[in-house]
Amino acid sequence: MTRIDNGVDAALLAQVHQLYGLQSHLIDGGSARAWAETFTPDGEFCSPSYPAPVSGTDDLEAFAVRFYTGAHDADEVHRHVVTNVAVGRVDDDTLRVRAYLQIVATARSGDSRLVRFTTIDDRVVRHGDTWLVDRRTVARDDA
Repeated sequence: MTRIDNGVDAALLAQVHQLYGLQSHLIDGGSARAWAETFTPDGEFCSPSYPAPVSGTDDLEAFAVRFYTGAHDADEVHRHVVTNVAVGRVDDDTLRVRAYLQIVATARSGDSRLVRFTTIDDRVVRHGDTWLVDRRTVARDDA
């Protein structure tokens, strides 16, 4: 296999892209528990857009429910758009993944607007035969 960067081959890169695409579809579609399960059981989500870090499957699920419900209550559809994914290997069982994340809101029968543009810096770990986010750190571009 061809090496891409820092010991990351094309197959691993594809797995990571699949994880990030799945996460976006799950949280945007209201599949809160499934989204939370893309994190380790004690996984953590840290973002200055929210008052405190969220950790553990149950709290991550509740966070995703609030996100989806907030969009629904605003009569909008929200979409996570992940781009510029860069993957580096820390060790055999740990990756560092950095990417750009845009959240776009579309009013039903209306226009779309950019809610925020952020960067994410994740620690992704091997969990059995899959990869899960262990810690996500979000940084807003306006901070």
